[in-house]
Amino acid sequence: MKKLFYLIVFTLSFTMYAQTSNELFAKANSFYNKGNYTEAIELYEKIESSNEVSSELYYNLGNSYYKLNKVGPSIYNYEKALKLDPSNIDASNNLIFAKRLSLDRVEDLPKSALQKFNQNYISKIGYNQWAVITVILAFISSILFLLYYFTAVSYKKRIYFSTSIITLFLLIICLSISFHQFNKSQNTIEAIVYNSEVSIKNEPTNDANESFILHEGTKVFVLDGVDDWKKIRLSDGKIGWLKKKDIKIVY
Repeated sequence: MKKLFYLIVFTLSFTMYAQTSNELFAKANSFYNKGNYTEAIELYEKIESSNEVSSELYYNLGNSYYKLNKVGPSIYNYEKALKLDPSNIDASNNLIFAKRLSLDRVEDLPKSALQKFNQNYISKIGYNQWAVITVILAFISSILFLLYYFTAVSYKKRIYFSTSIITLFLLIICLSISFHQFNKSQNTIEAIVYNSEVSIKNEPTNDANESFILHEGTKVFVLDGVDDWKKIRLSDGKIGWLKKKDIKIVY
């Protein structure tokens, strides 16, 4: 009886909490539609602080900051939206516009045909989605194999066997992609420059020589860290050191 009571209390609390988040989200959207972007940001970030995050939440946050011409926060939140849902086309398109506000123009290193295919197609689907596809293919492959095993008609056995092998092959490919995407997500640390102008040093010390300068909104990859310094790399291959307070990591 006591456990049932706690279960009811937990269920009611969770339901009320979800309703509160939905109400805040609707209210924030209302502020945004009225052009009250600062008020909308406050409510969106209040939802974020409660860990009720989603790709749509960060997309709306990015839009709000973009309307206020805050380059770093807008790009950061669009990147967060795409981190949660790589297929968010609206966030991807708006990120392109937001990047045009950034002063830095960093050219990507030349990519092979396979790398371009991976970037343009495979990476558009997150590892969770690839895992779901893998499970579906495993289920289909199992059904086809059972049909092959229990079917007495020879031509049907050949069809079921062939299709089960093809499905199994596709399953292995999707499983490999899922693992690759997961490992890439875990090992690649992305960050956005938040200060208006940052001096990139060739060593993690204040008196080190300046290698180059970055501006707000530029995306970097974090390679290492020493005390208050972070070693970063740009998409064009440049490497340097900056203070960790100058960037915000896209978790």
